[in-house]
Amino acid sequence: MLRTSASRVLDDQDRDEVLTILDADPVANVFVASRVRSVGLSPARLGGQMWGFGPRGGMTSLCYSGANLVPVNAGPEAVQAFADRARRQGRRCSSIVGPAEAVEKLWERLEPYWGQARAIRWAQPVMATSSPPPVPPDPLVRQVRPDEFATLLPACVAMFTEEVGISPDLGDGGALYRSRVAELIRIGRSYARIEDGQVVFKAEVGAVTPQVCQIQGVWVHPDRRGQGHAVAGMAAVVDQTLRHVAPVVSLYVNDFNVAARAAYRKVGFKEVDTFMSVLF
Repeated sequence: MLRTSASRVLDDQDRDEVLTILDADPVANVFVASRVRSVGLSPARLGGQMWGFGPRGGMTSLCYSGANLVPVNAGPEAVQAFADRARRQGRRCSSIVGPAEAVEKLWERLEPYWGQARAIRWAQPVMATSSPPPVPPDPLVRQVRPDEFATLLPACVAMFTEEVGISPDLGDGGALYRSRVAELIRIGRSYARIEDGQVVFKAEVGAVTPQVCQIQGVWVHPDRRGQGHAVAGMAAVVDQTLRHVAPVVSLYVNDFNVAARAAYRKVGFKEVDTFMSVLF
């Protein structure tokens, strides 16, 4: 069947139009927008491709195809076009993540060709706040120093393994993951409470645009859970990022993580959207 509007690979000539689409929902699109604002749309710099649905000057939808497959403002026709392109190129991503309805429809079309997923997180509330935390921040939570990389890394690996279900050391031996942890420390986006060489609480700001920043990697040492470190630690991160990084702070969390959702609500976060993730 001939389609009047198939997807196409975008380049830097499309940047302004792409940012207009992304900025229409800055919280949902913070990850993709952060990448585009940082490096543009050239696949070599982007670390993947950006697909557009609709002609130049009339695009309605996007899909980032890199380590993650991320649909943006994708209605049924766009989802079909993106699924067709993803099916033809074969699976290159480690996850599909984004607004739940679009991700579910994408996966319906790709599962027969890509095979069974390792895990599916059907509902991940997206939460955001633009207000100072209503609870006291932990005064010992601060930016991690570059010389503390070796102290922070085991906590990051533990968080990733607990959250995703596999170790980040698989595949390339963890080189890419270690590089990302080091980069976030270097640019001042890694926060932690460290006592006697042990990480008690940690979180990172993984994506930043002028409108929004997104917190990721929230973790409390298992021996220190239930003592209020998540609430006070997150209050400290939110306080610092609202003052120095962006006017809105966001994150997304698994719906079954009741304790984390309750902690985030105490810090002032409210649910604004729902994501879904398909993990490979």
